[in-house]
Amino acid sequence: MSCLKLYEPLNTLKPVAENVWIVDGPEISMRYVVGSLPFTTRMTVLRLSDGGLVLHSPTPLTEKLAADISALGEVRTLLAPNKLHYWWIGDWKARFPDATAYAAPGVGEAAKKRFTGFEAEITTAPLEWGREIACLPLVGGFMTELELFHRPSKTLVLTDTIENFEPGRVTCSHMRFLMRVGGVTDPDGSMPRDLRFTFIGRKEAARIAAKEMLAWSPERVLLAHGRCYLKNGEAELARALRWLI
Repeated sequence: MSCLKLYEPLNTLKPVAENVWIVDGPEISMRYVVGSLPFTTRMTVLRLSDGGLVLHSPTPLTEKLAADISALGEVRTLLAPNKLHYWWIGDWKARFPDATAYAAPGVGEAAKKRFTGFEAEITTAPLEWGREIACLPLVGGFMTELELFHRPSKTLVLTDTIENFEPGRVTCSHMRFLMRVGGVTDPDGSMPRDLRFTFIGRKEAARIAAKEMLAWSPERVLLAHGRCYLKNGEAELARALRWLI
């Protein structure tokens, strides 16, 4: 039996701001120190002013979802924002072969047994995103994560930099305990404590990146795992990154 209540309906576009949607996907199991832990999944879809679409951390492809996304515009970018979030890129690339598959540094090596079709690793926004989407690398010892900021809607898109699991959606007591210990429980979600350790020796650069994100003054913060911050985004970001800044 699963320990998580999923964010149904799954595989469905859910608008959160103008030209911004999320798609909640199924549960996945991530290997951990001992055994594995269940995680919810989430994709973010950003639409540029010319109709081009950026798919951030794609969830599983279904034909209905692909059709609904195609109705929004042209799928041009598939982004694996860190080396834990690439699993379904290949399926989307096969469905939309003209889309460019970008990866954060290190993703290509991590994903090579499943997908080898990334056109490039990036640390800055590609030219085709114009001035509408900023891209900022948060560099740790374990991985680099690409943080996106959709300027027109003032929406910040994170992946594992903040996780925010709602206790009411966690049905197993041992999982609730582990999430509290890990520092990823709503309403005080943050970066998992084990991941924070990978910034030892890199904290000053990470602090600069955190301050840049705060300088964007996001109105909302979208997360891959747990409850998103659909309001008070800047304040929630400052709270969640207080360990760093």
